[in-house]
Order: sequence, then structure tokens, then C-alpha cells
Amino acid sequence: MKVVGIPAGLEAVHPPLPLDAEDFCSSSNSSHWHLKQAGRRQTMDLRNSSTVTYFILMGFGHSSPSTQALLFALFVALYSLAIAMNGLIIFITWTDPRLNSPMYFFLGHLSFLDVCFITTTIPQMLIHLVVKNHTVSFTSCLAQMYLVFGVGVAECILLAFMAYDRYVAICHPLSYAQIMSRQVCVRLVGTAWFFGLINGILLDYMTFRGPFCRENHIENFFCEAPIVITISCGDAQFSLMVIFADAIVVLLSPMVLIVISYARILASILGRASSFGRGKTFSTCASHLTVVIFFYTSAMFSYMNPRSTHGPDKDKPFSLLYTIITPMCNPIIYSFRNKEMKGAMVRALGRTSLAQAELV
Repeated sequence: MKVVGIPAGLEAVHPPLPLDAEDFCSSSNSSHWHLKQAGRRQTMDLRNSSTVTYFILMGFGHSSPSTQALLFALFVALYSLAIAMNGLIIFITWTDPRLNSPMYFFLGHLSFLDVCFITTTIPQMLIHLVVKNHTVSFTSCLAQMYLVFGVGVAECILLAFMAYDRYVAICHPLSYAQIMSRQVCVRLVGTAWFFGLINGILLDYMTFRGPFCRENHIENFFCEAPIVITISCGDAQFSLMVIFADAIVVLLSPMVLIVISYARILASILGRASSFGRGKTFSTCASHLTVVIFFYTSAMFSYMNPRSTHGPDKDKPFSLLYTIITPMCNPIIYSFRNKEMKGAMVRALGRTSLAQAELV
């Protein structure tokens, strides 16, 4: 009986037979054996170049069940506290007519950005702390990263505008209302959102422009760009350089404006004779500086440090700092150091209690 060899073009599609069976069928023709070995190598190359369709977020998966339960309870409490406090600030600044100054207008939008930022990452982490399946689709990872970039960059720019607002209020009080009009404030907030969303498109493209064909494990609790880039099969070095250059522009440019604003504020404060005026101004600006230090320090470590100095144990604390700790601390810092905010909260709670009493 004549043995017919398998065409070479079909061996990349159909898996080759086991070695022993193939050798038995093609023992009369040694060239067939070499063709089959080439087919095996081609099949293995196709398998190695298969496209990744999902990622696995390692997060805190290496922790024991008791540790994960403790982390779940802790992060649920922090997330709930951050949402409640930022939601209260949004409600107060947008409804209380006494808080109609630009500072509270910016503060309300900062709280809204914090709610968006924390909701983008923390709920997914909480789910992965209680289930064994830590996979996220390629599309979900891309969307999450876009929101993190967009909201994060918008917050960086908004913090710079808030510093400029404090500079105008302290150093040019007579022309403050004219310079920081309602229309100007709306344009500044719109500018922050615009550059944030546009920047998110750029950074998403640089992160996912290369193929993902070998590794799909992300050593963090959300899709963080530098980590995702390092597991791609493309030119990771070029993408990391672009993100580093973008971080210089996005982080350092607003920081320069913040430093200049507060340097002039400091010079103005030191020139005043009244110690009471100095203390009040320092108290007003200290809260903003605290927020800036928290946010910018953690963001710079994540996106401006060489990846060779990073590791899961080093990345996660800083990721937690700017994804949950900073959004939770913002309302605490601004509220408890501000008498007007305290008064607005008391009035809001009083209106709520009165409304409940009328319903009863």
C-alpha cells in the first residue's frame, strides 16, 4: 500500500502526529521526516506568538486567606469613607450658596475627580480579594488604564490651578473677583478635563501598541501602565521612554506652577506685619500643600522611576497611596482645617434632619 505524505502547507494548521507514528509511516522516505520536524517547529512558533486576550491581576493573591479577609475589610472601610466624604463635599460645594468662591468650585471638582479615580480601581480589587478568578479582559484593562490616566492627569492640572487661585486670592485680593471669574474657573476645569482625556488616549496607545504574546500576569491590583508595558512583546523601552517624557510634562509642569505660586505666597506672607494674618494664610495653604505632596510623590515614584528599581512589594504601597489614601485624605484635610466647610456641613446635616422630621 502506498503511503501518501502530508503536504507541508497543511502541517502548520493540523498538529503533527506523534513522533513514533510519523517515523513508522515515513521510514521509506527520510525527506518526509525533515518536513515533519519543520512543521513541528512552525506549530510551536504559532503557539508562542498567540495573542493574549486577558490579563491576570496578581494583586494580593499571594497573601493568606486571613490576610485577604483583613485587607478586604480595611479597603471596604476606606473606600466607603472616601466615597461618603467626597460625596458630601460635592453636595455642599454645589448646593450651599455661601460656598460660591472659586476655591470651593475647584474643591467640588477635585472631590468629583477623586470619586472617579477611586471607583476605577478599588471595586475591582475588592472583588479579587474574595474570588479566585483574577482575570480581566484586554478591553477592560485598556478602559481602566484610560480612566486612570485621564482622571489622574486632570487632577494634576487641577491642583496647579488651585495653587494659582490661592496665589491670586492672597497676593492680588483687590482684583481677585475679576481675575478668577466664574467663566475663567469653568474654562480652567474644562482645560484640566480636556488635557486629561487627550493624554489618556496617547498613553493608552503607547501601552497597548505592541503585541502581548508571552506573559499575562500583572503584579499589581490594577492595570498600571509601566507594568503592562514590560510584559508586552513590542519595544518596551521606547514606550517607557515616552511615558517617562509624558510624566515629566504632566507632573513637573504643574508642579513648577505650584512651586512658583507658593513661593510668591510665602514672600507675601513674610512681608505682612500681622502675625494673625500670617497664621490664617498658612493654615489655608497648608491643606493644599499636603494634598499636593501626597499625590505628586506617589505618582512620580510610579511613573518617573526606572523600572529596574521597582518590584511588587515597592509598587503596591505607592499605588495604594495615590489610588485610595489620597482620595480619602483630601476631604479630611480640606474639611477639618476649614471653618467655612465645617459650617456648611453643619448646615447640610441640619437641613437633612429637618427634612426627615417633616416626613415623620
